[in-house]
Amino acid sequence: MITHINQLDLSKEYTYADYVNWQFDESVELIRGKVIRISPAPNTLHQSCSGNLHGLIWSYLRDKSYRSFTAPFDVRLPLPITQQADNKVNTVVQPDLCVICDVQKLDDRGCNGAPDWVIEILSKGTAQKDLKDKFTIYQHAGVREYWIVHPIEGTVLPYRLNETGTYQLLRQTPFTREETVPVGIFPGFGVDLEVVFGD
Repeated sequence: MITHINQLDLSKEYTYADYVNWQFDESVELIRGKVIRISPAPNTLHQSCSGNLHGLIWSYLRDKSYRSFTAPFDVRLPLPITQQADNKVNTVVQPDLCVICDVQKLDDRGCNGAPDWVIEILSKGTAQKDLKDKFTIYQHAGVREYWIVHPIEGTVLPYRLNETGTYQLLRQTPFTREETVPVGIFPGFGVDLEVVFGD
């Protein structure tokens, strides 16, 4: 039984079947089979943005059948996009926020398959992973909308999956705190960044 992360061979590749049996307290993600430590608890600014975003999204979804979740919440991303057995899934991530429209993907362990919308909030320890590794993973898994939130700059970069399966920026410049970002998967709904980045 694995009870401490130091018992793992971090040069080895693992699957969700391994991950679900680990008995240590440290939070990790699996990125294409590789164990990635999750940074220590996010700072106040990160958590404030997360809470504000989740509040806006939850208010919009409360009378709909879709579900939203905040970290820690396991999202298993099998490739190809279809659901797979635990011993085939080699990517398990914990997005800051995610929205799942197909509730059949939900089980008591999290989400098995791509959420429709993922939001990652940058911090010093996660920026590289969010901008490169997770960007590629979410794109390949078929996450329809991926937002990168920069809490210090007060900006959002919203990407949408186009018909070729490639992420495309909604526009070339980031959205700033004076603006509302339209949500592609929910026409008519927009996120007011003054609320997200407010005091």
